[in-house]
Amino acid sequence: ARNTSAKDVLRTTEGFELTIGTNHLGHFALMQGILPLLESTTNENEGQGAAKRIIVTASGVHDPESPGGAQGSKATLGDLSGLEKMVSDGVPFDMIDGGSYDADKAYKDSKLCNVLYTRELQRRLNESGKNINVNCFNPGLIVSTGLFRDQNQVFTKIFDFAATDLLKVGETVSWGGGALEYMTLDKQVSSKGGLYYTSPPGSSKYGDSAYGNQFSVSDVSREAQDVDKAKRLWELSEKLLGIAV
Repeated sequence: ARNTSAKDVLRTTEGFELTIGTNHLGHFALMQGILPLLESTTNENEGQGAAKRIIVTASGVHDPESPGGAQGSKATLGDLSGLEKMVSDGVPFDMIDGGSYDADKAYKDSKLCNVLYTRELQRRLNESGKNINVNCFNPGLIVSTGLFRDQNQVFTKIFDFAATDLLKVGETVSWGGGALEYMTLDKQVSSKGGLYYTSPPGSSKYGDSAYGNQFSVSDVSREAQDVDKAKRLWELSEKLLGIAV
């Protein structure tokens, strides 16, 4: 994530705004390359006929009504006009919604893209009869990782101590890793796709017992439920990456 006060727009070599280019378009391109390999393999670890799985790391900040998403700028892709204009006119986008650059919002928008991508990929897999389930999850607020490397380091250390140790709303690195392990290995998770898993802030205090209890399926934001927007985001992403059918 960029420093939330950043004003300069950094870009990938393709000209995409860096946060969206990395967190959404980069992963979109990677998955498009991996998917044929996944489709051709068998799931030997979970038995004959078991669904294969794809796990996407999202975040609670995709939802403006969540505790984290309600702070600062709010996630919204608007009418996707930033992407639409780059596709039609070749004009690089600063923000997906066509607005002025906002580093805080760009990160939250990228996480909204992750959720929309999860739901649209699952819809397409279901439509084509593929036995693959896609789910996304929120590992929680974990300050002591490289995610905050672009922030003021004095602030980051104070924030980490306050969020994780004092207020108990942050999660430990090991607990966040455990959430990913649960998503990738738990048989119940692989039984159904298109879902979003999250937990109340500070759930690492429950340890491993939180997985499947406090950490469980939850509703996504209202915007993330927009099927038409998910379809259009997919189509525009394909065109920007030169993957268009």
